[in-house]
Amino acid sequence: MENQIKSKPSLLVRLAVNTLSVFAVAYVLPGVVVDTFWTALWVAIVLGILNATIKPFLIVITIPITFLTLGLFLLVINALIIYFADGLVDGFSVNGFWWALLFSFLITAVNSMLYSFGDN
Repeated sequence: MENQIKSKPSLLVRLAVNTLSVFAVAYVLPGVVVDTFWTALWVAIVLGILNATIKPFLIVITIPITFLTLGLFLLVINALIIYFADGLVDGFSVNGFWWALLFSFLITAVNSMLYSFGDN
């Protein structure tokens, strides 16, 4: 039996997958607008930076409410991160909390599907 170690995708692969996800999901959702593919690239970069920097801080300061809601408040944090990206990237807009929440769900789902193709 062969031992296989699953490695984490490189930064460029993750960026490409996230960019494709942002572009595809924005194309499907009428409440989310991404002007160009390059805008989707910037959204992916900004989301990556926000998820690495601000999201952990938000998670820590909202531990009590996250605990009380059995983790559901993390969905609100994801939507807030999308809103932050909306304010930082020209050509990217989200029309409300529910669109941001749905965008977050679908980005996660599409990313998971695209990463699963690499596992085979």
